[in-house]
Amino acid sequence: MSVKIKSLVLKSLVVPVLLASAATYANSESRFKDGEQVYAKVCGHCHETAGDIGPVLSGRNLNPAYTTAIVRNGFRAMPAFAASFIDDKALAQVSQYIQELPAASKE
Repeated sequence: MSVKIKSLVLKSLVVPVLLASAATYANSESRFKDGEQVYAKVCGHCHETAGDIGPVLSGRNLNPAYTTAIVRNGFRAMPAFAASFIDDKALAQVSQYIQELPAASKE
């Protein structure tokens, strides 16, 4: 094998490894600081409208596994959110946050 071909083969092996490691690093860093922030920036636009857009989530004690399944797969008018939009860590945090949301006071 010529030196040029060996160099090309080596580069073709190194680039995918670098890209995969960069993707792993990107997925390990959440762009959200906690579940409350995810809820405020993503969920609240539809779920804090007194049921006018999406159902009210507060006070329902929703199981985090249920919330995770709905967020990842969508349901009826609710779109699915891929891990590239809401990473797994942020999804776990917001699912826990939603489970613990108290019912809105009726004043």
